[in-house]
Amino acid sequence: MENAVNTPATPESVWEAFRELSLSIKASGAESDRQRKESEAKFYRELAESEAKFDRALEKSSAEFDKRSAETDRQIRELKETVNGISKTNGLIAEEYFSNSFKEGKQTIFGEKFDVISERTKGNVAGFEDEYDLVFFNGKSIGIIEIKNRGRLDDIPKIINKAKTFRGNFPIYQNHRIYLALASMVFHQRLEDECTKQGIAIIKQVGDVVVFNEKHLKAY
Repeated sequence: MENAVNTPATPESVWEAFRELSLSIKASGAESDRQRKESEAKFYRELAESEAKFDRALEKSSAEFDKRSAETDRQIRELKETVNGISKTNGLIAEEYFSNSFKEGKQTIFGEKFDVISERTKGNVAGFEDEYDLVFFNGKSIGIIEIKNRGRLDDIPKIINKAKTFRGNFPIYQNHRIYLALASMVFHQRLEDECTKQGIAIIKQVGDVVVFNEKHLKAY
């Protein structure tokens, strides 16, 4: 068997080996850098595609939401108009009903005889703007009737304030007594009790009859 002969290293061989190693490292680094750049490019490309899909989905969702919101708003407006129309109609029916009951000659109310009845009187003096459904006049007193289809407790402060606004709108009646009344197709006990407490006359429909309750009536 022959013995292997080791060739002594020379500066040239060492340098060649070093050069080859350096080239290998550079090639490996370049490949690694290329792969890294490809991975980054792929990542940002996929990210951009995902963002674009998200934006399209969001835009579609927003458009659908706006469409549904607009439809909901339209339905709410129509419902409000319907409800307001019904409420207005009921209010006009109540006004017509109670107004007619006085046109038939029943002009004695608040314990007094009145000569003139005015419907839907409006006052436009700045700071006193108001409307009065029925106003009764004689030489010394004024009677104001607020007409509602369904009376509410929060109507009472507004009715009481009408004495003030009436005097502001019509100073000629500054020294007249003012009586107040609430006429309503529907009353509840708390409302009647509060009217009585405040000295406001109660006028309501009971069957086919208009009933007056002037208990504890107060002149404002």
